[in-house]
Amino acid sequence: MPDVDPARVVADADVLAADLFVDGDARAALDHVRRHSWVDLAVSGHLLDDAEAVAAALGDAALAADWRETLEAEAVVVDHPAGDQPALATAQASGAAHVLAYDETLRSARTAAELSGRVDVSVKAPDAFARLFDPEALYAAVVGGDYPGPDRDPRA
Repeated sequence: MPDVDPARVVADADVLAADLFVDGDARAALDHVRRHSWVDLAVSGHLLDDAEAVAAALGDAALAADWRETLEAEAVVVDHPAGDQPALATAQASGAAHVLAYDETLRSARTAAELSGRVDVSVKAPDAFARLFDPEALYAAVVGGDYPGPDRDPRA
């Protein structure tokens, strides 16, 4: 298992799909990732399978396939065993410190207790991540030096 990277984020399939279709909390949270070249989104094939299925159901198969291709090109792609919960397994395989999920069971105290000692990860709702993300403090811890501000356009 890789070391935990505080600048690596995993978004569950529902959050990825919400980012694609809705200008709301998921987009605000993932825009933090897209604005900073030193913050990474991590995905896996299993997570992308789930996200693509949701996107195809809400949109169409061609849109979903194109979107998946974009995510694969822009994200850190990792492998994990089939059958594991895709977002949590992706976080473990990639060393991500953050998982964004709407699923309350993933954000529950019970899940946190079960993960304790196995995966060092924080599971948050997208709105909480969007409110709490502090790029200046994270930059100082991860990169070092003075925070220069965002270095990418999240809509590019």
